Amino acid sequence: MFVRLLLAAAAPAAANVLAQPVGAYDLTSGRLWSVVAGLVGLVGVVLGGFALARSTGRFGSGPWTRGAVMALVSGLASMVIGGVIVTAAEGGPGTGYGIVGGYVDLVVGLIALVLGGLAATRARRTT
Repeated sequence: MFVRLLLAAAAPAAANVLAQPVGAYDLTSGRLWSVVAGLVGLVGVVLGGFALARSTGRFGSGPWTRGAVMALVSGLASMVIGGVIVTAAEGGPGTGYGIVGGYVDLVVGLIALVLGGLAATRARRTT
C-alpha cells in the first residue's frame, strides 16, 4: 500500500523532470560521451597522420608501426561510441542526446581508420 502511494506520488514528478527542456549549452551524458569519442577520434587522426608521414621513426618500425595501430584502435573506438550514441538517441538535434556529436564521431573515426590503415600498409611495404 505504501509503495503504491509512493509510486503514485513519484510518477508525476518524474514526468515533470523528463519533460524539462534541455538548454543548448547544458552538458548531458549523451553530449559528454560525444565529446569524449570525438577527442579519441581526433587523437587517432593526429596519430594516423604522423604515422603516415613517417612510416618508420618515432612511433616504431616494423610491419605495423605503433602510431598506425593506435590510430586504428582509437578510430574504431570513436566509431563504436558514435554508433552507440546515434542508435540510442531518442530525438533529433537539440534534444540533449548528443546525436550530432555521434555523427561527427563516426566521420572522425572513419578518417582515423583510413589514415591508420594507409600508414600500416605503407609501413609493411617499406620493410
